[in-house]
Amino acid sequence: MNLRRRLRVAAFDVEDKFVEAALKIAFASSDMQHVNQHFGSAESFVIYAVDLEQAILLEVAQFDKYEQDGNEDKLQAKIDLLEGCTAVYCQAVGASAIRQLQMKSIQPVKVSEGADIKELVAAFQDELRAGPSAWLAKAIERQKLPERGRFDDMAAEEWNE
Repeated sequence: MNLRRRLRVAAFDVEDKFVEAALKIAFASSDMQHVNQHFGSAESFVIYAVDLEQAILLEVAQFDKYEQDGNEDKLQAKIDLLEGCTAVYCQAVGASAIRQLQMKSIQPVKVSEGADIKELVAAFQDELRAGPSAWLAKAIERQKLPERGRFDDMAAEEWNE
């Protein structure tokens, strides 16, 4: 499946540190407002950077149209696009896609058709504030960079070769 179009939003009033620290979440959507696509045959994705207080549209990507035919080749371009995302919200997702997404540390989240993206983002933020679920806590932990002091401690250790 070929990536047809990709639009990255440049927000000049947003610091790069926000985008680096925020969690990226994607939505399979044809209208940029509702989750209305199956992961495997999704024609487009909307990707947001989200933290406790704000959510910012990062990019929109469109793919060539494919049917839900079990063709595994169509998944790789989508999974590559979602690299770095914590989760992808979709109407449905097949078992093979779930395995491939989870291997890249991307959690597929099935929602009802037509679920409102703004409401899903707000619910995601509420979960962050209230204390994340197990999968989200793991995703946050994976995103954290190693502490700098850890490497200094290792360098100070004696090494025997």
